Amino acid sequence: MRTLAAAFILVLAGCVTAPAPIDDYTLARAALEAARSVEAARHSPGFYHQAEESYRKAKLLFEEREYERAKEQFVRARIAAEKAENSARLIRMKSGEVL
Repeated sequence: MRTLAAAFILVLAGCVTAPAPIDDYTLARAALEAARSVEAARHSPGFYHQAEESYRKAKLLFEEREYERAKEQFVRARIAAEKAENSARLIRMKSGEVL
């Protein structure tokens, strides 16, 4: 009987998944939009494309309910997008462009 109870608990524990990373999804999307608004694809293409790629992967993982892996990719996307935005702003400021 104890073995059956232990097996049941293990099955239930295996069914528990991480919560959907809604906040990370939203923050990554907002960071990408901010990067787009300062033309980061043109001024900081490395970080910008890294952000887009991580965001694309994260969305696919999110749709597949792979929430832990999606969260990691959303965080990577947000960080890369923030770097792209900051880099683009700096480059534009140094060149005399008005933001």
